[in-house]
Amino acid sequence: MDKGTVSVWPRLEPFLLGALQVAPPSKLGLHYLRKMATYVRTKEGCFPTLGWHMWRHIACGKLQLPEEVAWLYFETFDLLVPHTPEERLEWAEVLSQSSTPRELDRQRSRLCVDTLQFLLFLYLQQLNRVSLRTSLIGEEWPSPRSRSPSTSSERETKTTCQNKNWDDQAHLTFIQTHLSEILELLLDPGQLSSSGQMVRDSQLSVEAVQALSLLLEGSVSHGRTVHPLHRLLNCGPVQAQVGYSKLSRSFSLQQFQSWLRQALTLNPFGISACLRSGKKLAWAQQVEGAMKRARIARNTHVAPLGSRVVLMSQVYKQTLAKDSDKLARTNLKLHRCNEAFIYLLSPLRSVSLDKCRNSTVVLGPVETIVHVQSCENVRVVCVTGRLAVGASSHCTIHVLTPMRPLLLPGNTALTLGPYHTHYPSLEDHMAAVGLAVVPNAWDQPLLFGAEGSAPDTSCYRLLPPTEFCPLVVPFKMEGDTCEIPGGLPPAYQKALECREQRVQEWQRTVKDAHLNKEERRQFQALVEQKFHEWLLETGKRQELDSLLPPTHTPASNHTGDHADGNVTGPVLRPTNHDAPAQAGEPATTVC
Repeated sequence: MDKGTVSVWPRLEPFLLGALQVAPPSKLGLHYLRKMATYVRTKEGCFPTLGWHMWRHIACGKLQLPEEVAWLYFETFDLLVPHTPEERLEWAEVLSQSSTPRELDRQRSRLCVDTLQFLLFLYLQQLNRVSLRTSLIGEEWPSPRSRSPSTSSERETKTTCQNKNWDDQAHLTFIQTHLSEILELLLDPGQLSSSGQMVRDSQLSVEAVQALSLLLEGSVSHGRTVHPLHRLLNCGPVQAQVGYSKLSRSFSLQQFQSWLRQALTLNPFGISACLRSGKKLAWAQQVEGAMKRARIARNTHVAPLGSRVVLMSQVYKQTLAKDSDKLARTNLKLHRCNEAFIYLLSPLRSVSLDKCRNSTVVLGPVETIVHVQSCENVRVVCVTGRLAVGASSHCTIHVLTPMRPLLLPGNTALTLGPYHTHYPSLEDHMAAVGLAVVPNAWDQPLLFGAEGSAPDTSCYRLLPPTEFCPLVVPFKMEGDTCEIPGGLPPAYQKALECREQRVQEWQRTVKDAHLNKEERRQFQALVEQKFHEWLLETGKRQELDSLLPPTHTPASNHTGDHADGNVTGPVLRPTNHDAPAQAGEPATTVC
C-alpha cells in the first residue's frame, strides 16, 4: 500500500442495517457488555467465535433477555456477514426442512459469529438509545456537531435524514464520543485494571483491530480504493504512528487511540456527499411539473459495494418505474414521498421508507432489510431478508421473508399480507441476492415493545382472505417468471378462485341475457360510466393516467444519467378480476 495520509470513517452498513431503530434493553448497556466481554474471553467455547447456544446462555441466563430477542440480535448480525447467494439459499433450504422446534434449534446451533465483532454490534445498539438531554436540546452535547457551525450541506442532510441510521454525521459523532468504550470492549481482560478499566500501557491485539474493521474503513491520500481498517495499518509509517510491535503483535492502545481520533473523518460515500455531489437518476416517465421539487440522487458511480446509496426525496403525484444496474445492490432511501407510485424492479441491498404518505412502493428482492419508519397509508410489496416497521399507521405490507417481520413501537392499524405479485425477472433477481420462497414468516410478526411495557398486539392484523386481490406489475419486461413465487397460502388462493368464479358467473349472466346490439352498447356504456366514477371517487384515475407513456422523448429532458434500464409502459386491457388488479391498482396485465 502506498505511503500517504490515511483517512478513516465509519462504515455505512453496520449503522444502517445493524442498529435496530429502537432503544436497546438496559441489559445491553456498557456495564453488562463489559461483563460479557470478560466472560467470553475466559469461558471455553466462546472465543474467538460465539455459537448460538452459548449466546443464548449469555443472553437469557445472564442478561435476562427473552430467547426470541436473543435470536433477533443474532440473526440481525448475520445479515451483516458477507455470504454468497448460494450460501444463503442453502441456509434457507436447511431451515425450511426443520419441521420441529428441536430441529430448528439444532440447525441454528450451526451458526457462529466473530465474538469481538458481535460485542461491537451489541454496543452499536446504543446508537438509538433515547437521551433525555438530546430530547430536550435537539442533539447531543458536547459534540463535534455542536462545536462547529453547520454548513449548508449539513443543514440539508438534517432535513433529509432525520434518523441516525442514515445520518453519517451521527455515525462519526458516535465513534468519536464512544471510542474509548469501544476499544475497552476489545481488550483482553489482562489489559484491564482490577476495576475493569483500561490502563495507560494497555496493548490492543491484532485480532481486536481486525474486529474494529466491522465499523471502520478508509483510504490512503484520499484515494478511491477503500480498505478495511486493519489493512490500512499494514503501511510501515502508519504502524510506527499507532505503536505496533512485531514482537508482541499488538498496538499501543494510547498511540492507536490518538492516531485514530486524528484520522477519523466523515464518510465520503455517505448521504451528505450523495446530496452534495451525487448524480441524478433519470426516469423514462416523468412529468416535469410533478417532479419539480423531487430530489433523486445516487453515488453509485464512485462508491464501493456496500456504500452505494440512492436517495429519492419528495416525489409527489408521480409514477416512477426503473429496472437498472444503477439500482442493483444499492441502499435505497425513499423520503417524504406522497401520492406516488414507485416500481423499483431491481435486486437491492436495503430499502428505507421514511415519512412517506399515501403511496405504493413495489420493490425487487431486497437482500437484507426493508425498514418502514414514520409512514402513513403506504402500501409496500417486497421480497426481503427482513421487514421492520416502526411508528407507522394504516400501512399495508405484502411480504415474502424468511425472518419474522419486526414490529417496533409506535405502530397503529398495520396490515400484513402475503406477497402477491410477480414480474418476469423476479426469480432471477431473488437468486442473485440469495432469497428463496421458503421459509416464509410473513404472518408471524415479532413485536418489539419499549422496555418495561408489553407490546401492543392490536397494532396489526393479518389481511383477511376476503379482502385479498393480487397485484399486477403493469410493465413489459424480459424474463421467465410468470406466477407468484411459491404460490399463495391456501386460504388466499381459495378466495381468489371464488372471486374468479363470481366473474365467470357474471359473464354467463350477461351472455344468457341475450341482449341485442343496442342493449349491449347501453350496458357497456353504463358499466364504463360506473367504473370511471369509481376511479374518480377513489383517486385511482391518477395512477392509471400516470402509466400512459409520455408523448415526448424522455431523454430530451434529462440533465443527469441517460434513461437506460427503464421498464417500458403498459398495455391496458381488461383483467380477469371483478375490479382492478387490487384496490388502487390499474386494470392492466403484463404483455
